[in-house]
Amino acid sequence: MEPQADETGQIDLNPARALERVDNWLDGLVKILPNIVVALVFTVIVWFVARWIGSMINRGATSRDRNNLGDMLGSFARWGIFLFGLLIALTIVVPTLSPGDLIAGLGVSSVAIGFAFKDILQNWLAGLLILFRQPFEIGDQIKVDDFEGTVERIESRATLLKTYDGQRVVIPNSDIYTNSVLVRTAFPTSRSHYDVGIGYGDDIQEAREEVLNAMATIDEIERDPAPEALVWGLDASWVTIRARWWTKSDRASVVRVNSQVMTAIKRAMDEKGIDMPYETHVHLFHDQTEDTDGVRGEQREGWPSQAGDDPESRQRQQRKQA
Repeated sequence: MEPQADETGQIDLNPARALERVDNWLDGLVKILPNIVVALVFTVIVWFVARWIGSMINRGATSRDRNNLGDMLGSFARWGIFLFGLLIALTIVVPTLSPGDLIAGLGVSSVAIGFAFKDILQNWLAGLLILFRQPFEIGDQIKVDDFEGTVERIESRATLLKTYDGQRVVIPNSDIYTNSVLVRTAFPTSRSHYDVGIGYGDDIQEAREEVLNAMATIDEIERDPAPEALVWGLDASWVTIRARWWTKSDRASVVRVNSQVMTAIKRAMDEKGIDMPYETHVHLFHDQTEDTDGVRGEQREGWPSQAGDDPESRQRQQRKQA
């Protein structure tokens, strides 16, 4: 019996054909079922091998005190091996699928993924380079743009800072790698300074000795290099003496010693009677209503007297013109 032709506008329902299609699917599933079982077993084995290799990398980095680098490289190795194992498992399930086709498809997909997740990949690569080159380490105190604090952790996407007032700042790794970073604790000690102003009538050498004696009373100041008191400027209202000293480079030590130095210098100056003057301004108000205005030898304020220079005032010029 020949099959009837389909009629337009009529829904054909043929249970026999549907059952035949399902039966074909089941037959195909039964044929590849051993391949699926082998692929699943292979995937599980690859997962445990990937975890073992990742943990070995992590342990090796931890033994060299590179915990963050170990976490990142271990995670990358673990997921890279597992992804490669999944590709092999697919070729086991579908033998007609060649590894070359999978790699080609993966290459096209990686380009699309790279454009979609450009910022994430950029931060990840920047974090990897930071961990490899180690411009700073965990516990260092750094300054990036307007943020300053202690490095808590370097993750795959960002670096975590704890500010001095107890807040957390999350800075993308790409910003740290491409911008200037001030590492305050890169060296054991750092130098600080404070400018002290003394009166012009005071003895400079005596003032310098008092500044040095004041710094000598502070135990946290390093003795090598020794503290210094240098004449730094002849300003409008005072002579500037710059006190310079070395302390431990962490922020707490720098701030604490800075306060002690200022207190000790103030007390020493007061005891010796050395003046620490306020800033002084002199304002000259030139009176332009008198006949002597512009006559440098006679006017009360303004220009100094100069021989042979006696310009006429504006009032005199106006009278002549009248």
